[in-house]
Formats: sequence, structure tokens, C-alpha cells
Amino acid sequence: MVMSPWLPVSFSSDTGAVLFAIAFFGWIASEIIGSMILPRFHRHRAGTKLEMMDRRSGLLVLVGLIAVIYLAFGFSLAGIAMLPDWVFYPGIALMVLGIFLRQWSVAILGGFFSALVSIQEGQTIIRKGPYRYVRHPSYTGAIMIFTGIGLAILSWGAVLVLLLASCIVYGYRIHVEEKALVAKFGDEYRAYMKETKMLIPGVV
Repeated sequence: MVMSPWLPVSFSSDTGAVLFAIAFFGWIASEIIGSMILPRFHRHRAGTKLEMMDRRSGLLVLVGLIAVIYLAFGFSLAGIAMLPDWVFYPGIALMVLGIFLRQWSVAILGGFFSALVSIQEGQTIIRKGPYRYVRHPSYTGAIMIFTGIGLAILSWGAVLVLLLASCIVYGYRIHVEEKALVAKFGDEYRAYMKETKMLIPGVV
């Protein structure tokens, strides 16, 4: 096993360590640029103000998922519940697909996207792109990323804790967000909820 020089996790080869670092830090960069800087820029340019309705869901997502990532890394370093080496590549692919879906979803929302649950003047219900099929595709993308991390570090124990934790924190986030959206849009959003699933088309 090769210890990554950038992260507290080990891989079967130097190539694996480099590929994972590219995917992992590429995800972090996409969150900073695509999910934080660009939406703020759009709102600043439009002069839009936010009405915060977050109920600390943003803090739960940030702290909870950082903690569980390090727990998952600990599983890999300790060799707990390991998976065969070939699982690494599907894990990387799932991470990349999850990043694409999340950033596509964020880009469609533009200035309406916020790291904290909020309502804005002029906000509308978006029904194009992935929002035609699910109400929260950016969270679907995030869950894909975390599942991919668990696979890429070759531990089914890591997959389980990452999947469970991401479902819990985003489940709470969705509860808070949909309560705010129903308060804003009323029957229009309730109708949208009946037309679409939360995260997976035709499933949930």
C-alpha cells in the first residue's frame, strides 16, 4: 500500500493516490468556486438580498461531513472492511459524475443557489435540467461524491458511514429547505413535490 502525501489515506499504487487527489481536491475547488463564489457574484451583481431560513442545517452539513470523511479515511488507513482494488476506478468515476451533477444543478440555479437555506426576492421554482426529474439534484450529486470516496479508498465500512451520514445531513437539509419553499410558494411548490422525487427519479 502507498500512503498518499496529500491526504491521510493509503492506496495500492502512486497512480491511485494521484487520481484520488485530483478528484478529491477538484471537488473541493468546485465547491469553493461553483457553489460559493459564483452564486455570491450573481447575487451581488443583481443586488439580491437573502432571507435566511437555515436553522443551522448548513453547519450540520459542513461539520458532520468533514468529521465523517476523516472517519472514513481512518477506516482505510486501519485496513477495516476493505474492498478489492478494482473498486477504486468505479469510485473515482462516481465522484466525477457526482461533481458534474452537483455543479450542473448549482449553475442552473445561478444566484438562487446559496450554501445556507434562504429565500430571495424574485425567486422562482426551477423545472429545467435535472430539476425536471428530482427536486434536489445537487444533493444527489453530493451523495454520489461521498459514496464514490468510500469506494475509491477501498473500504465498504467507509462507504456505509459516508452514505449514512450524507443521507442524514442532507435529509435534514431537505426538510428545512422544503419547509421554507412551501412557505414561499405554497400550492405551487406542493404540486412540484407531487410531480417529482427528492433525489432519485422514480425512487425517492
